[in-house]
Parts: sequence; C-alpha cells; structure tokens
Amino acid sequence: MAEFALWLIVAGVSAQPAEAQKFEVLHTFHGRDGAYPTGGLIVDTAGNFYGVTDEGGTSNGCPHGCGTVFTLAKNGKETVLYSFTGKNGDGKYPASLESLTRDAAGNLYGTTFEGGDPTTCSGLGCGIVFKLDQNGKETVLHIFGHGKDGLEPASGLVRDAAGNLYGTTEGGGVNNVGTVFKINKTGKYTAVYSFRGGRDGNAPVGGLIRDSAGNLYGTTFYGGGGCTFGCGTVFKLDSKGNETVLYRFTDGADGGFPVGRLLRDAAGNLYGTASGGGNFGCFDGEGCGVVFKLDTTNGESVLYTFTGGADGEHPHAGLVRHSSGNLYGTTLDGGNSGWGVVFKLDTMGTETVLHSFGSGSDGAFPLGLLRDAAGNLYGVAQGGGNLSCQGGCGTVFEVTP
Repeated sequence: MAEFALWLIVAGVSAQPAEAQKFEVLHTFHGRDGAYPTGGLIVDTAGNFYGVTDEGGTSNGCPHGCGTVFTLAKNGKETVLYSFTGKNGDGKYPASLESLTRDAAGNLYGTTFEGGDPTTCSGLGCGIVFKLDQNGKETVLHIFGHGKDGLEPASGLVRDAAGNLYGTTEGGGVNNVGTVFKINKTGKYTAVYSFRGGRDGNAPVGGLIRDSAGNLYGTTFYGGGGCTFGCGTVFKLDSKGNETVLYRFTDGADGGFPVGRLLRDAAGNLYGTASGGGNFGCFDGEGCGVVFKLDTTNGESVLYTFTGGADGEHPHAGLVRHSSGNLYGTTLDGGNSGWGVVFKLDTMGTETVLHSFGSGSDGAFPLGLLRDAAGNLYGVAQGGGNLSCQGGCGTVFEVTP
C-alpha cells in the first residue's frame, strides 16, 4: 500500500451519545473489485456513486493490485471502471484524501500517488494525473517526476468552469516540499506555486477549494512554524499564484497538522479539521485533533476538541455543512472500538456520534462524507468488512437520519 499521510497520525461541548440512526453497508470490497477505498464519493444526477480504492483490482502489476476507479449504482451493484496497472506510464495507488472530479460529459479526473515513470521516485514512479471517460478509457494527463513539477499527489482535483484542473503534490517542486499545479484543457501542466518549506507551508497533502474570483484555498501538513517541521498552515493562492498564509497552527489548543479539504461558506468563512493538537490524551501521545473555523479576518475558533474516547480522534477528512450550520465529518480513530466515528457538530459546538465503527462488518477507519438533499450521509471506510485483505478490504456506507 502507498506510504501515505493517512497513517500519520479545549473547545466545544462534550460529545452526546449516539443518536438513533440507520446505518447500512452499501458495498463490501473483496479485493478484485477493489480494496481500501481511500477517497470520498461523488454522485451523478442519476444517483450513481464514484470513488477509488488504493489497492485491489485485476492487475498483477502490484502485489495486491494497483487500485481501482469504481461506480456503485443505486441498487448497490458495483462496477470496476478501471484497474490501474502501474505499467507503461499508468499510475498506481490512487490514494486520494478527497473524491474524484467529474465533468458534465461524465469524464472522471483524479491522481495516483505512485506510478507513471518507473525511473523516478526510487523506481516507484512519482504519480500521475488521469482522465477516465464513460467507457473506462484512461488518458494520462501528466506524469510527475521530470523536473520541479512535484511528486506524489495525495489529494483529488478541483475543476473550474473553463475545464482547468488544480491540485497539490505532497513533495517535489523547487524546494522538494510540495506544489500547487494547474493542468489546462489541452493537458498543459503549469506550476502555480512551489512551497519553500518554512513559514509558507510544507507538504500540502489535502485538496484545494476555489472561490468565484479564482482564489484557491488549502492546507499544508507541515510548515508555518513551531513543531519540528512546522505544525501546518491554511493558505490562499490568488489567480496570479501569490500565496498568503491565513493561519499557522501551533499544535496546541488550536490544533495541528491539517489534512482534509477545507469548506467555505457564503460569507467566506473556512471550516476544517486538524488531525493533531487539542487534547493530548490520545493513546499515541499525540493530540486528538480539532474542528476549526477561520473567519474572514483569519481569526481561528476551535469548534470542537476531540478527547480520544467515544467521540473519536484524529479527523483526517474534510467536513460537509448543512444550511442550518450543522457540520458533519469523520474521525479515522477513536469511538467505542477505536475504529473511527461519523459525527455531527451543531452550531453550539455539541458533538453527536452518528455511528461508531466496530462491528467488523460495518468497516473501519472512515474518510470523507457526501451529503444528499435529504440529509443522508455516504462515505467509505478504508478497512473492515471482508477480511480477505489484511485488516479488511473496506466498505461503502450510508447513515440515514
């Protein structure tokens, strides 16, 4: 499996007991149909879901399969749209923290953490950007590792109205600490920003969001200041590639080491999660993580601090928000069995656990959520389910209010 930041590692009101929710496993992976779903889900107008798995599939180019792109119909039938091969310029391990991107014609866009050119990144390949049409035909849009373009993209892409794609690489660039890049409709690659590794940030493992003016917002796992390599940042890039650091984490009560994609409301406030900091009572001696808000003056408010108990710990994915202001998310660990939770955070900072993973068959280590108009939540769990894979091959699940 791709070595990846997912495996790295007081405000708000205390957590409430789990509400009476309906939890359903929509699909259990078995290996050849995919294993270890790592990104979130997207949905089309017909109600079909799309996602990726880090391993599995039908290719023998990797020890346990090189990963897949899959679709899940409303009736629960899963179809593998593409199995990565890791050969002949193809990618492997689409270990995206966030979901795929889909255009109006039904084409899917994403990244792989490794693969591409086997002469780069110690023979593993530095990753690719790919396009997948409705028939499952892959087009490689860019192969990383041929200069200062970046390496090991660990997140999904954001697409503008003109069809340009924007993303991040965890490493590489001029200073080898990560980049923000753009790929236009013709496949031309442009380096938008190369991090310096100091106060401007280091290792942007999370995805980007974009506002109507063309500004990009994201986080870096390291950099900013404090901690050995920095505790992480929230940054903004304008349409000309000028970076502004909006917030530098201290790994104290404010949190540290943000991973997931940001969420922006109509007023311009940013919401996100930090995987560390906050309460330092977790079993690994690290902070248990926080949910935070960054207002339009760049003032940070901690909306909730995880304790490492039944309320969860180490959030590694972004949030979804209801018009009422309630936030929904997941933690990678914690809960009743230590396998993560799905939670709701209301406007008063009260956390309610909607589901605590731990039955085995329900999954383990959940990532990003998708919320529909009826309030149903959909997501993927990296492990659990069928045990033909080490730790379980993972599941797709639904939580219904």
